[in-house]
Amino acid sequence: MASRRLKNFNSAADDDQAVDLSPMIDMVFLLLIFFLVNANMIVVQMDAEVEVPIAKNSRKQEDKNGRIVINIYKDGRFKNASGSINFDSEEDLTDYILKEKEKADGFGYSPVLHLRGDRKAVFRHSRKVIRSSAAAGVDDVKFATYQVNPGY
Repeated sequence: MASRRLKNFNSAADDDQAVDLSPMIDMVFLLLIFFLVNANMIVVQMDAEVEVPIAKNSRKQEDKNGRIVINIYKDGRFKNASGSINFDSEEDLTDYILKEKEKADGFGYSPVLHLRGDRKAVFRHSRKVIRSSAAAGVDDVKFATYQVNPGY
């Protein structure tokens, strides 16, 4: 009789030793979904028409948050990063930079003007963009350059 009780007791103890992993798997999926939803993709579009100059001391910019990209073409035209907005005057450019600055401030980023000037563009065109940026309150300007020739 005692051996039967001992057998029953030991068999019940073996069943309780299995670990249920389903709550942990659920938690992993919840964390994965949380990070995917909260991640923000920052993609800086580059216009193929703009041939960026080469500078041997250039460095890759690490922080892309708050970046306001303006492309300057060799004929003196200005466009935004996607090329969808063509700026006809400095006032239009100032208004655009001011709107983008307010967006960056809303997300808590410090706004940075990312100037992608063509290597054959005259500097006076860059000066217009810098003046518009200063009028909009953005004082951090970064010039896009390549460290090596990308194959043009």
